[in-house]
Amino acid sequence: MDKAELPFDVDLLAELTETSGVPGYESRIGDIVRRELDPEVDRLRTDGMGNVVGTIEGSGDGSVVVAGHMDEIGFMVRHVTDEGFLQLDALGGWDARVLKAQRVTVHTEDGDIDGLIGSPPPHTMDETDLEEDDEVEDVYVDLGLDAETVAERVSVGDLVTTSQSLELVGDHVTGKALDNRVSVFALIEAARRIEEPDATIHLAATVQEEVGLRGAKALGVDIDADLALGLDTTVANDVPAFDDAADYVTQLGDGAGIKLKDSSAIANPAVYRHIRQIAESEDVPHQPEVLPAGGTDTAGLQFAGGATPAGAISFPTRYLHTVTESIHADDLAAAIDLLVAVLEAEDGSADYTP
Repeated sequence: MDKAELPFDVDLLAELTETSGVPGYESRIGDIVRRELDPEVDRLRTDGMGNVVGTIEGSGDGSVVVAGHMDEIGFMVRHVTDEGFLQLDALGGWDARVLKAQRVTVHTEDGDIDGLIGSPPPHTMDETDLEEDDEVEDVYVDLGLDAETVAERVSVGDLVTTSQSLELVGDHVTGKALDNRVSVFALIEAARRIEEPDATIHLAATVQEEVGLRGAKALGVDIDADLALGLDTTVANDVPAFDDAADYVTQLGDGAGIKLKDSSAIANPAVYRHIRQIAESEDVPHQPEVLPAGGTDTAGLQFAGGATPAGAISFPTRYLHTVTESIHADDLAAAIDLLVAVLEAEDGSADYTP
């Protein structure tokens, strides 16, 4: 698929995914969000945690908040060795096996430094070494600099992110941080499309989701909406390692995910049915999502400020929490279409009592 064929702004999506922003340090992403939302919304604010909220005023009394988190999984430098290598502390959930032979960027007060996580050649490893479980604590970043220079330029607490560009691979968009910049992108796309809604719409780009839904929990207290919607990626295990389709969760190419549950939230049944009915009436490809492990901002919004009916729209994604996260372009477009349709349909009249 050629970039020109895509029904969305892939250059903006690339900027969002390639820009760094680990939990608690999402300001670079926040700057992009503010830049893009400012001409599209009636009010724009950033709270004390860094959540960015753009509000489109509705003509009626109803209100809805929809949240997608800005942070990506990454690391913080916990130690600089005497030899000039960096040891890391994880920010978010990493499978350390995927870190070998990865390029990274170290974000210091004086600028960014390129580095890499090396892997010893198998020629020098015995069978015991090859069988050992990998841990983030065992990872070392090599900056290609002498120890004295590293000590001068890098400090404990500096941030580290993986380095990867967004690419089109067949019909898929692939790269790092699609979890969850694709949802931030969807918020911006929705703001561009929606005009004169009935309900007041709060489009929230949240912080610190990867370390406990912290931004959304705070936002749920600050915004008293009639309906809360989460936006996030979800698992697509439709790959050869999984033989049983029951374990796929979702499949690429089958449309937007409509959440039934994850490990942090059970979607309000009436909200789930409402979203599904809109998808059917608008002919938006969709699929149900039952995620056995993993939480989203849906839970952060659902009860932080009281009992709020909540649901979620998801982007089926292969290889989550790696640098090759992959989303089918048609599913990406479908999820944005569904989000816009749901927001435009909201008028405050629906009864979401289960």
